[in-house]
Amino acid sequence: MNPTAPHTEPPDGTDGSAPRGRRGPFARWPRGADAALAAVLFTLAALLRDGPGDSASLRPARDLLHPALLLIAVAAGALCWRRRRPVAVLWVTLAAWAPTLGTTYSTMGGLVIVALYGVGRYADDHRWGPPGVAVAVAVAALVLEGLFHATPWGDVGFGAAVFAGAWYLGRRLRLRAEHAARERRERAAEARRAATQERTHIARELHDVVAHRVSMMTVQAGAARMVAAEDPDGAREAMAAVEEAGRQALDELRHLLGVLRPDAERDGLGPQPGLADLPRLVAQVREAGLRVSVTGAPPGPLPARVDLSAYRIVQEALTNVLKHSGPGTHAEIRLDDTGDCLTIEVLDDGHGAAVRSVSTAHEGLPGHGVVGMRERALLLGGGLDAGPRPGGGFRLAARLPVKGEPT
Repeated sequence: MNPTAPHTEPPDGTDGSAPRGRRGPFARWPRGADAALAAVLFTLAALLRDGPGDSASLRPARDLLHPALLLIAVAAGALCWRRRRPVAVLWVTLAAWAPTLGTTYSTMGGLVIVALYGVGRYADDHRWGPPGVAVAVAVAALVLEGLFHATPWGDVGFGAAVFAGAWYLGRRLRLRAEHAARERRERAAEARRAATQERTHIARELHDVVAHRVSMMTVQAGAARMVAAEDPDGAREAMAAVEEAGRQALDELRHLLGVLRPDAERDGLGPQPGLADLPRLVAQVREAGLRVSVTGAPPGPLPARVDLSAYRIVQEALTNVLKHSGPGTHAEIRLDDTGDCLTIEVLDDGHGAAVRSVSTAHEGLPGHGVVGMRERALLLGGGLDAGPRPGGGFRLAARLPVKGEPT
């Protein structure tokens, strides 16, 4: 017996773990390649017999009609299912080999090697019992074959090492393919997470920008409509404010759309707004009719994400006051920096005269402003509370940590 490894299947198997340009016939045409391999192994086992020492010779023609060749044919045919039923194929191969042990027809070492490789390559380690027993039986059969033929123990040990090596090689290739597939899945999941985060960031920025500007435009346009007949000058001033708010909205939309360009670098798109721009924001909402006061000065330099989130939270809160209470409402912004945490409170009395828009298509639909503000606070490791005040109006309080990495 000569248990040398005739099987040279490339490591890519049928799972596409190797690059397409390097896929061999066992990966491109698995069924056809397995059938061809089985035919070659059957031919070798049927035509060759062990000679003196380690030599091999052709089998005489009269020996080609022996019933043992049926066992070789069964073992070779079973290899066609080595990918789908690797453990069962190994058992069939061993069962066909066992009756031939000690005879000149015990030339199925190559078939057993391929079956062992299939167990390592395609069997599941979670069911270690059946594969382990099958491998042990294969090695035991090899030892028994050596005893029948009085094979030196060194040769028997070498054959056992070849058997074990075939199984180990298949297992290593399977683990490598599983690791590569797991890494591909993790990279794809990470790419999806990054894309989702980026879409969420852009959607949040678009909501903050558009909702704030459009709310101002809607209120001003509604006011102009109501006073157009009695106060043309006031109506013109209101429409001028609408025009200015529209221009500012377009400028910020152009900035955000620039983020979507694949070749754009975010660092080159200009600074993001922060609490230093709070006076300008207050002036804008005052032009829209809100009475706004600010308590506490903006804190010193803040991390960029905290600064942007604080500004957007104040902007969205004032937008909600303008949208739900209307001009004439008194709103107060309170800023408190304790060193480790920035607290922002926005309170209103709810006593404004809300202007009914000409378009009421979206009345009654819940907005996403509070949800977006809470997301911003949570991403920084803080929190946000919002709800009506006992005496009327609304209160929003956000706590933003200013130290450490954002979560």
